[in-house]
This record gives sequence, C-alpha cells and structure tokens, in this order.
Amino acid sequence: MKTEFSKAQLADPDIAEADKILRKCVHCGFCTATCPTYVLLGDELDSPRGRIYLIKEMLEKDQKPTEDVVKHIDRCLSCLSCMTTCPSGVNYMHLVDQARVKIEKEYVRPLPERLLRDVLAFVLPRPALFRASMTMARFARPLAALLPSTRKQANPNLLSRVKAMLTMAPKQLPPAGPAGGTVFPAVGPRRARVALLQGCAQQVLAPRINEAAIRLLTRHGVEVVLVRDEQCCGALTHHLGRDGDALARARANISVWLGEADRGGLDAILVTASGCGTVIKDYGYMLREDAEFAASAAKVSSMAKDISEYVSALELPIPDQRSNLVVAYHSACSLQHGQKITQAPKELLSKNGFVVKDIPESHLCCGSAGTYNLLQPDIASRLRDRKVANIASIKPDVIAAGNIGCMVQIAGGTDLPVVHTIELLDWATGGPRPGLN
Repeated sequence: MKTEFSKAQLADPDIAEADKILRKCVHCGFCTATCPTYVLLGDELDSPRGRIYLIKEMLEKDQKPTEDVVKHIDRCLSCLSCMTTCPSGVNYMHLVDQARVKIEKEYVRPLPERLLRDVLAFVLPRPALFRASMTMARFARPLAALLPSTRKQANPNLLSRVKAMLTMAPKQLPPAGPAGGTVFPAVGPRRARVALLQGCAQQVLAPRINEAAIRLLTRHGVEVVLVRDEQCCGALTHHLGRDGDALARARANISVWLGEADRGGLDAILVTASGCGTVIKDYGYMLREDAEFAASAAKVSSMAKDISEYVSALELPIPDQRSNLVVAYHSACSLQHGQKITQAPKELLSKNGFVVKDIPESHLCCGSAGTYNLLQPDIASRLRDRKVANIASIKPDVIAAGNIGCMVQIAGGTDLPVVHTIELLDWATGGPRPGLN
C-alpha cells in the first residue's frame, strides 16, 4: 500500500512504525474471510482491510477521528485473526492500537460513554474494587430484565451496556485466593522457580485457576512466587487506548518482576490468562522508545510464557488410565492468533487422557475480547451464540479454554461446564477434580 507521510510525520517513531505496517498491506482481502465482525455484518469498513484504510487516512492527514471512524474501530475485537491469515505479515495489532490511542486523545465521546469507560478503566484493573462492584452487581441483577435488550443494537447505548454488565455478573464470588508475596515451595528437588501473574479480574472471578497451576507446578518441582506489589498487566486500559495508564502498569510490573529475579531468581513469568500474556509479551515493543525501560521490557517479554507453553516443557508423566472425558478445546484468540500457541494445549490434554475435539470455526472470536462484550454487547452476544452452537455440534462433556474472558463469555450461553486447561491437567496429574457439574 502506498503511503504519503511527510518527513516531519515520519520523525515520530509511532508514525514511522505505522508507515512500515501500512506499506506491507497488498489489499488482498484474505483478512475479510476470517474477521468476525465482517463475517457478521458484511461491511467492508468492519473488516481489517477497511479499518486499515480508515486508519491510514486519519494518520496521513493527521485528522481528528470522526464519529464514523470511531464506530468502526470500536467494533474491532482485536482478535488478531487477520494477522494469522495475512500472507504479507501486516502487524494489524500495533496499527489498531495506535489508532485507539489517537481516538482516546482527540475524540470527544458522549458523556455517558466517557463515564462508563472511566469506570471500567478504574475498577477492572483493581481487584478489591472489582470484587466490591461484582458484589453490588449481584443485588442489581434482577433489574437487568427491565433494561432494553442488547440485541439488534448496532450502536449500543448506556442502558444496553449496563444490562450486559448486570447479566454477566456472577451470582456469587469464590473466596479470595493467596495474596501477593506468597511463595509456594517445590515438592521434592527444585528444578525451577517462576513468577505466576495474579491477574486482576481472574483473581476475583476464578482464583481456582491459579490454584490449579500452583498445585501442578509445585508437584513437578517448580517453586512458584506471587510477586508482591504486582499490578494489572495493562491490557484492559491498553485496549481502551489509555496508553499512559497501560505503560505505567507495565513499568511497575517490570520493576517488581526483575526485582524478584534479582533477589531469588526467576526462570519464567507464567500467565494463565492469555489476554494478559499477549500484552506482556509485547512490553518490549510498547516500551521500545523508553530509554530507561526498553532493555528491561524486552527481557520481561522474553521471560513471559503462557502456562500451557511452559508446562509442555515439563514432560508430565503419562497417566495410567484415560478419563474418556470429551473436551471441546476453545482456542482463545489471544493464544492462537496473538501468541501463535495452537497445538500445545491440545497435545497436553490428549496426552493426559482426555478426548480432545476441535470446535468448528475455531478461528472466530467468542466475543469476549477484554471489555468488548460490555461495550459492544450485541455483536459480542451474536458471536457467543455462534461459538456455543459450534461447540454443541461436537457434543462435548466439558469446554476447556486458556483465558478467563473467554470462559466467562462462553459460560453465559451454555450449561456445559467451562474450565481452564490447567484445571484439567492438574486433575489428570494428581490434583482435585474441577467443578464439572
């Protein structure tokens, strides 16, 4: 794709990067076939190719984002399926992230939407506040029936978004998991020492996931530390275009993780929420222009591993018996498209006695995408229903996924149990049976 940025514009490192990305696009349109919003809506501007044109025009002419541009960028899930499909290697992720930052800085949203985004950006990354908000939402759930449906609203309003939030709020919350600063010694000789990301939403909604990871890891000789003063990874605010907040969180985490590595040694930083892992692995890029943190950020990115990626290298003992439990493996977009991890989780499950089945249209997003299912509830619900129907077609006993957002989203549309991959692996290697109903 031909670009026409001025020399002055190209002096900006972000614009220079956007120019490289745009020049790789050859207009082939392969991305349209795998883009969830284009598949649903059939609008070229709701495809990666269409959004690339909008972003190019906005950046080249240094225009303030228009309402139409914002609408189509907001509808992007950042599922990154287009990057898996693209034959030219267009880094759409970095391009759309840059567009979101520009929108956040230069576009004035309606007041109700600004307030909602402010609340999400403030509450979700703070587990104590998020827990309190979920407790309050529990009591407000009955009011959801009185609010307008999220269906058939291409441009959702505040009430439909509030309805989506109340509908997704759990009926009850589990007890809090272990606190930061806790160290779990290896059972037997120690073969490695790792930090385990505590997360923000996950530690409130499903602390059992990290508890399963800790049991499995320590049982196989890995010491696990929950690093004190760790923060949200920054993914939530990063995808809202609030890079100041996201980068501050990245710097804080880099400091505490490398501080822990200096004190006690760390072989890896493990992540059980693939949405977080994709962003942490991108810290090196995000802070590439930061003279103080660039090298440290690159080091942390190289240490970050998805839990399935790390466990694959542990060579777990093969169990004597197979469970014959049929598992529908949902490949989270952030794992298959963002981190290119596709086979490891399925191979682990299969080797440990489970019957693993692929889900039809597995490349299409379930509609979770961070805060997307709260901000774009209509599209998210339609994607969830499509995903659930595809899951039902293979008649599984349980659904496994590697991302808490996907788990919550899919569970909202099915009665089948939805668990994390690590919970099944923990059970197969000596841990307790996860809640399979």
